[in-house]
Formats: sequence, structure tokens, C-alpha cells
Amino acid sequence: MAIPIDPKAELKQIATGFALAEGPLFSRRGYLLFSDIRAEKIHKWERGQLAVFRERSNKANGLTFDHQGRLLAAEGGGRVTRTEKNGAITVLAEADLLRPNDIVYSIDGSIYFSDPPKNRVYQITRQGQSRIVAEDTGPNGVALSPNQQRLYVAGYQTAIVKVHDILPDGRLSPGKDFASISVDGLKTDESGNVWMASVDGIHVYTAGGEPLGVLKTPERPTNCGWSGGTLYITTPTSVYQIQTKVTGTRTF
Repeated sequence: MAIPIDPKAELKQIATGFALAEGPLFSRRGYLLFSDIRAEKIHKWERGQLAVFRERSNKANGLTFDHQGRLLAAEGGGRVTRTEKNGAITVLAEADLLRPNDIVYSIDGSIYFSDPPKNRVYQITRQGQSRIVAEDTGPNGVALSPNQQRLYVAGYQTAIVKVHDILPDGRLSPGKDFASISVDGLKTDESGNVWMASVDGIHVYTAGGEPLGVLKTPERPTNCGWSGGTLYITTPTSVYQIQTKVTGTRTF
């Protein structure tokens, strides 16, 4: 078995010059958003043109959309927010948070996010309640399986990626070790593979935990995100894209 990428596929740099790029997220409207954490900006890349989507982003890191297409951000400044369609910022969670890192939106309307300094993964329920659903050392990237029944959590410090079953009430089962690798951000594809940003590139594992190989990158990747079969990859200074043979798990 091998990574589902054509050997002739080219890894293309599409933007560069950033302080710490993260959180690549493609909109159904045809543009890519990503964070520059240290510059405290969220950028928009559309048809080769780069623009600032949001200034003063409060160190926004991981990004996702909800079912209405509103942007959700894990802000390293200590909160989780939603950008309304009129541009207003709604704070979804803030109390007792230190540095939210990554975020995913579930089909049931709830939100999961990590806070590494708190050693916790949280859920914001459909009713707006923020609660702790997992405790582990330095949880970083989070990603849902394509069937929405499991949550992958990357332990960057522990060099272990764990997988949790999502219980009927939205809470998480105790995590099981999925892969022994230091991972920042991660995503899944519709075939169930897990694409994980590690030190030397994007490591790809099957849903069963079998390594398929590594997509090497010029710099240490920080995260990745999908638009159909196109994979976008952020590194500290740049954003890259490459065509794959699979379709990424859809962001709601």
C-alpha cells in the first residue's frame, strides 16, 4: 500500500512570507482561509490572489466552518469564536481557557476543540455549553473520522495520536493509542485515512493504524486541509497544495 497520491503530482507553493501559518480551510465559495498566528491575521487566498480576511485575529490558530458556513476559530488568545455573516465576532467559549489550538465542527451541531496548556479537549454542545470531554498531556490537532463516530487527537508533546469513540451524548470514550508519532495538525479523508503533519512531512495512516508513507515537505508542516481531492498544507512560512487520489472529509 502507498499514499494515495500520484507519484507525478507536484507539491506547489501558492503563498509565502508568513510568520506562522496554520489552519488551512477551504470554503465552498471557492477560496482558502488560513491563520498567521504570530501576525494575528487570517488570510484569504482566492484564484492566486492573497488578501487579509481578518485583522487582529487574537492569535487564531485552527479554523473550521459550521453548517451555515460561518467561520469558527480556536484563538490562541484564550477563546473560541464564530464570525457572523455580517462580520461580527461572537465568543462561544472563553472562561477558564488558556490557548485553544484546533477545532472541528460535528454534524450534530456541536464543536470540539483542544487547549494544550489546559491538557484538555472540550466540547461546545448544541445548547452552547462548554464542557471537558477528554484530558491528556498537550492535546493539539483534532479531526473527525468521515463517519463522525471517532475523534482523533494529536499529542504533540507525547508523540502519540489517540482516537476516541464519540458517545451518543457527544462525550468521548477513553482514548486509545492510534499512532506513535509527534503530530501538529491532522485531517481525515473519505476513505478513512488520517493525514498528519509531523516533523518531516505529512504522514498518512489507514483508519486501522497502518502507515502508508510520508509526503515530504520543504519545511515542517503545521497542518493540512482539503478541497475535494486537493490537499492544502501550511508550514511556518508558506502554503502548498497537491492533488491526491482521494477526497477529503467534508468540513460542515
